[in-house]
Amino acid sequence: MKKTTLSLTMIAALALGSASAQTTIKIATLSPLSGGQSDLGTQIKNGAQLAVNEYKEQFRKLGFNLQLVGYDDQADPATGTAAARKIAADRQILAVVGTLNSGVAIPSSAALQPSRVALVSPANTANQVTDRGLSNMNRIVARDDAQGPAGANFITGTLKAKKVYVLNDKTAYGEGLAKEVEKTLRAKGVQIVTNEGTEEKSDFSSIVAKIKLQRPDAIYFGGIYNQVGVFIKQLREAGINAPVVGGDGLDSSELATIAGAGASNIYFTTVAAPIEALPAAKVFAASYQKTFGKQAQGFGAFGYDAAKVTLQGVLNAIRANKNKLPTRAQVEASIRKGSFNGLLSGNVSFNSVGDRKAGTLYVMSVTGGKYKLATSIPVKPAKQ
Repeated sequence: MKKTTLSLTMIAALALGSASAQTTIKIATLSPLSGGQSDLGTQIKNGAQLAVNEYKEQFRKLGFNLQLVGYDDQADPATGTAAARKIAADRQILAVVGTLNSGVAIPSSAALQPSRVALVSPANTANQVTDRGLSNMNRIVARDDAQGPAGANFITGTLKAKKVYVLNDKTAYGEGLAKEVEKTLRAKGVQIVTNEGTEEKSDFSSIVAKIKLQRPDAIYFGGIYNQVGVFIKQLREAGINAPVVGGDGLDSSELATIAGAGASNIYFTTVAAPIEALPAAKVFAASYQKTFGKQAQGFGAFGYDAAKVTLQGVLNAIRANKNKLPTRAQVEASIRKGSFNGLLSGNVSFNSVGDRKAGTLYVMSVTGGKYKLATSIPVKPAKQ
């Protein structure tokens, strides 16, 4: 009898030991969790958390404890690069979902590259992000050289503008987008008043005065919602009702809040589909609301998709490594060459530089503070 009791005790101890001996695998997010762009950055992290929650059991069955760790880059290249170095130093982190800003992605991915830590971006659009040909940098959204022309075509085709005032926020993202818009508009014979860079965040009176003098048919602003919202508010208060067009940096519910009564006649192209434009997103949206007590937005859905690509890439690397812990290099290769299905935004596979082989751009309109899908455009990178 004693022998049996001992055996059962040993079995229980062994079982307990194996449960606690699970190897931890971490996935990181890198996005602004504080500051003026934290609305979008938190959406990315929360979307990734939902994906991790879904995948935990699959990892557990293979002997791994899956965790998500969120890093705050404050939408700042230096802060993001410092966080990237911390990520590289934590050997349990096998891949990263991020970033929001192209200006952060470029130095951060370069800092992670020697450690072979893969990034899957749910948001970065600047051409330079993948044009550098880094083996660890991937994105599931369209590039500026697709988004810029789409915005310009909307300005000429739908808005019928002949004279356009172009602004940018002096970041890699805003400058790159404004440059692509200007190039396409000029090719269509549209008069460009200027392509002016500004880092102003609170007082746009001098720019508004110039716009009032020039009377453009439309204004294009390559920038982020927290800056552009203030600009639109002051523009409307000055009695200028010309349409304002921008890129996916305006894709936040905060834009209308900041612009206030002036949140009308605004259009933006976005790489992250509005939730209602994704037929598969109903369950995700309900889960997001239940988990975080907030409504899911486009970047939440794309944070979720980018995390699913990342996690499936890690799982594929584990299986290819005979169910053992893979190296970062194995994960990096697995993500780049993988084909990922069952995502909210459709299937994902990458070309040789990490661009999504086929994606969609969406044009949103804002009227009376309400957001509505105007049209959607299928796009592909020039390089397949």
